[in-house]
Formats: sequence, C-alpha cells, structure tokens
Amino acid sequence: MSNDRDEDGRFAQGNRFWEQRSSHGANPKFENASDLWDACAEYFEWNVENPLYEARPFAFQGAVTIAHVEKMRAMTIGALCMFLDVDETTWRGWRSDRSDLIPIITWAESVIYRQKFEGASADMLNPNIIARDLGLADKKDMTSSDGSMTPTREMSDAQLQAIIEANAKSK
Repeated sequence: MSNDRDEDGRFAQGNRFWEQRSSHGANPKFENASDLWDACAEYFEWNVENPLYEARPFAFQGAVTIAHVEKMRAMTIGALCMFLDVDETTWRGWRSDRSDLIPIITWAESVIYRQKFEGASADMLNPNIIARDLGLADKKDMTSSDGSMTPTREMSDAQLQAIIEANAKSK
C-alpha cells in the first residue's frame, strides 16, 4: 500500500498526490519560438510547392487538349493550424498565454495576409473572395453634405428616386 493512503485505501488527509506527476498538463506542441518559426516556414514552403491545378481546355487546329495549369494556393490561418496539428482556438490562445510565441504568430499572420493581398492584387487569387476574407470593403458614404444620415424610411419618394438614379449612373 502507498504511503499516501490510509488502511482503507483512501487518500490520507492533506495528500498532494497530483504533485507526483512528471509534468502538469499536456506537453506543449512547440517548446519554443524557434520550433514554431520552423514549422510555419515549412507550411509556407509546402504551400508554394503544392499549388492548386485548374484543368483548362485548349484548342489548336481543331484538336482540343486539356492542360493542367498551376494556380496559386491561398495561405490561411486554418490551413496553417491543420499543418501544425493545432486547433485554431489554440493558435488564438497562444496570443495571450504564450508571450514567447507572439512575435512568431504576428509574423506568420503578416505573411499570410500579404500573400493573399498581393496574390489578389496580381489577379493570381480571386480578388473578391480575398477582399472579403481580409475584411476589405469598398464602402460608399451615404451621409449628406452636413454629415448627417437620413434613414430611407424618412425620405420622400423623390429623394429615393434621386438616389436610385445616381446609383445607376455610377455603374
């Protein structure tokens, strides 16, 4: 019988059995920032080396052939997390729990943002999808010249018609 238990097999009062563990909690996935840096860089390399392919038909002298054209694969935090075998919640948690990893997390997120932004700017990725993903929007100012906004329910039919016509002309 263990010294931590009484004659009935119960833990003795004041027992601190949990301190007998060799470690507390799960072992961290990345022991240090350098390990995370290496793993992120490996994902970025994998992303470049494994493009998506589009099957594109080409016709020449009446013969149609299908060619597989390389397409840029957009990097994402979700795909990075899958590659690293960590949950996205864990990734976000590291921002507050692992101050040693914050510079690497910031760097990785910047790389992903720039890759998507520049890929969309060069028409290598769908600009509309990437703009939404990055939170970019083409906003129109609907305020009046005095800076106030008039809800449409308070506008006259003539005012609403003028907005519709102005919008049609801008397209």
